[in-house]
Amino acid sequence: MNRDNIDRPAILNEVTAAFYRYEQALISNDIDVLDELFWDDERTVRYGATENLYGIAAIRDFRHSRPSAGLDRLLRNTTITTFGEDMAVASTEFTRENSERVGRQMQTWVKFPWGWRIVAAHVSLMG
Repeated sequence: MNRDNIDRPAILNEVTAAFYRYEQALISNDIDVLDELFWDDERTVRYGATENLYGIAAIRDFRHSRPSAGLDRLLRNTTITTFGEDMAVASTEFTRENSERVGRQMQTWVKFPWGWRIVAAHVSLMG
């Protein structure tokens, strides 16, 4: 890939906006937006802190059954890198109030005709 196609400002701005829209939906438990921002496909994968989810149906089931309180978190070391016009990787660390554990999150984003969507995600916690 030509280095000129990495982190093109307009594309980086689009993905950054989608990433923070997802973050706001996550902490406010806006399930409709969370579902919208994941690729609606059986090949979508989300590895969570305690679960492995394969396919959008499993991800939706998880979203509807998880607790809706205590979701606020503080992000740090967020890095978003775009590749061309239609692929990006977002990585961040997070902490929650009253917890000393550090969480990590990675998302692979792809731009479809209908917008940016997460096609794969990984969330984990460090001791």
